[in-house]
Amino acid sequence: MPTSPAPDDTRRATDALSRLTALHPKLIDLGLDRTFDLLARLGNPHHRLPPVIHVAGTNGKGSVIALMRAMAEAAGLRVHCYVSPHLCRFNERIRLAGCLIGDGDLADLLEEVETANGDMPVTFFEVTTAAALLAFSRVEADLLLLETGLGGLLDSTNVLDAPAATIITPVARDHEHFLGSELAGIAGQKAGIMRGGTRCFSAAQAPEVMAAIELHAADIGTNVTVLGRDISWRPDPDGGVKLDTGTRQVHLPAPSLKGPHQQANMALAASALAAVMPNLPDTALAAGVTKADWPGRLQRLANGPLGQLAGRPIWVDGAHNAHGADALAAALPAINDRGWHFICGALDTRPADEFLQRIAPLASSITCITIPDQPASLPAGELANAARKSFPAARIASSVSGALQALADGPDDSGLPVMICGSLYLAGHVLVENGSLPG
Repeated sequence: MPTSPAPDDTRRATDALSRLTALHPKLIDLGLDRTFDLLARLGNPHHRLPPVIHVAGTNGKGSVIALMRAMAEAAGLRVHCYVSPHLCRFNERIRLAGCLIGDGDLADLLEEVETANGDMPVTFFEVTTAAALLAFSRVEADLLLLETGLGGLLDSTNVLDAPAATIITPVARDHEHFLGSELAGIAGQKAGIMRGGTRCFSAAQAPEVMAAIELHAADIGTNVTVLGRDISWRPDPDGGVKLDTGTRQVHLPAPSLKGPHQQANMALAASALAAVMPNLPDTALAAGVTKADWPGRLQRLANGPLGQLAGRPIWVDGAHNAHGADALAAALPAINDRGWHFICGALDTRPADEFLQRIAPLASSITCITIPDQPASLPAGELANAARKSFPAARIASSVSGALQALADGPDDSGLPVMICGSLYLAGHVLVENGSLPG
């Protein structure tokens, strides 16, 4: 049974993360030189990793990784994972052979990397990625699932000479202040994780995205295997998928992850994983999709403080851009087709109305809040003004609990469920407040 972390370990990890956050004046500064320099100071741990599947894209990266992890673990394999951002605790980013890294090990790693870095300029993501790669190099595993943080070409994870495979999930506009607003340019950044001679698996993409990916593949001498073009798959009415990769045919049952978009995600995940590990049995692929867990994505809250407050089902989802909102809006009617109460928060880094206009047709009410402890949060009043373009009755609340209390005190509406959405930061805040920490 897992033990609680020692208070001193938790304090050391927290203090190290705080120091590292302040190392470089920019939160994000894309480039690889600093990462390669730091890795060299650590003995180049990225050269001593298990087989790696490197995943880039705009939406679906986490779901695809969660599905692959569950499939591989169903076959008894040991799997490392690196994902970002975290929802509640930094430890969620580093999973060693199936378990989230403990505070003591995390503190030791961060202090070691901090010492190796010295006074060299480095960003938080660069130094923590180096720490993760160092951890992965020291713990035996059969597979490493590695998610890019931002973009791909200049992302700190893009230091591998020869991953076992790369995956590009659906590409859409996001982080436009770093990646630009043109889909072809964004796709070119994502395609930067590809390597010559290493097979790349891609979701179905918009034409300009696919053209950019194929162009880069041709330039470096590799092939792109595209879901729906090179891989045949057909969704079943029960939520499962019939998949034909060209070398094997398998039926995957309905996944544990909610939403019709997860059918494409599991087809992509199974295709890539089966190519890297051809001896993985069909039974493991099928069992894995029913056990995958990805917190903060169409997640129903357990019966904690927030769940008790409203007296109705509460769900949380981290979708925050237009593509994610489309997936959310497509998924919700299958859960409840009579309408939803939305509680929304958003960052000021993207147009909020693009998200809101997609969920408004499902709304019985929309309440807007400012995301707590998030400097980049859009103020509740501004978010409500954006929401009123699609839902004139949108209102504001001072907190999630205040919004839930107002629903509980309001007129009877047959107990319509609540969806809290608009930002991964808001999803993380909700899980902490409800005591539903990812494990």
